[in-house]
Amino acid sequence: MSVQAAALISVHMDLGAGRRGVDMGPSAIRVARVSERIAALGRPVEELGSVYTREPETVEVGAANARYHSEILDVCCRLRGLVQEARARGSFPVVLGGDHSIAMGSVSGQALHHRSRGEKLGLLWIDAHTDINLPETSPSGNIHGMPVSHLLGRGLPDLASLAGPEPAVDAAHVAMLGVRSVDRREREIVTETGVRVFTMTEIDERGLAACVRDALKIVTTGTGGFHLSFDLDGVDPRYAPGVGSPVPGGFTYREAHYICEAAARHGGLVGLDMVELNPTLDARNATAELAVQLILSALGKTIL
Repeated sequence: MSVQAAALISVHMDLGAGRRGVDMGPSAIRVARVSERIAALGRPVEELGSVYTREPETVEVGAANARYHSEILDVCCRLRGLVQEARARGSFPVVLGGDHSIAMGSVSGQALHHRSRGEKLGLLWIDAHTDINLPETSPSGNIHGMPVSHLLGRGLPDLASLAGPEPAVDAAHVAMLGVRSVDRREREIVTETGVRVFTMTEIDERGLAACVRDALKIVTTGTGGFHLSFDLDGVDPRYAPGVGSPVPGGFTYREAHYICEAAARHGGLVGLDMVELNPTLDARNATAELAVQLILSALGKTIL
């Protein structure tokens, strides 16, 4: 049986974020030798190229409640096509970000692939934040705080329809792990949509293993597989200092690996985003090194 290739896609964009720098995240992950280390696992590596955006100084900001909307839409459309290409050739997309708004492109590409097979897609979202704001509720207008709402078919019509007339994912197939920072209006949207959010408080009370099991059940029941979208700010800043929106109280180094290992062990994982790495805030590329190690765990690397 042939080993599924890992298809690497770099997305150099920070337009969805509140501060500059995450557009350099893919380069830092490359410096940490992601391609060579995936190959050392025995997986073939396919390079599907990079998606670039124009500099913010040359792009129209647009509406204050959805900054750089047009450029972000263009990037997500291009990424969507690359993810579909990877899946069509039987490969496992590994998307290196870039701010978390790029998940609208990667998840939509996955959703379209599964829809062509008559299947639903599950989504496992690792993040300190729920990223479920709408333009009218966002306090910042930064689109990296809105991708989940758009994937659920809400918000700006062109972003909400990246996967076609149907939403990319159903709320019943979405689970979030590690949440500990939620805007006031976001709480209302979580309740309205019914997305299952495992906060750090619940994880502390019940234990990580139990919450991961429940989350995996949600994203795999009634789906043809699930996509893992991993924001590095889900990890505690002690272990991942190089992120744009650090929130204390996140996952430890070992807990982050456990999530990726459990996702790989389940067998239903069909693709991965690793996003929000900001090298300008990192310490000796430590967060990039962690990102590569987490990617390896999601691709099946184990201790024994």
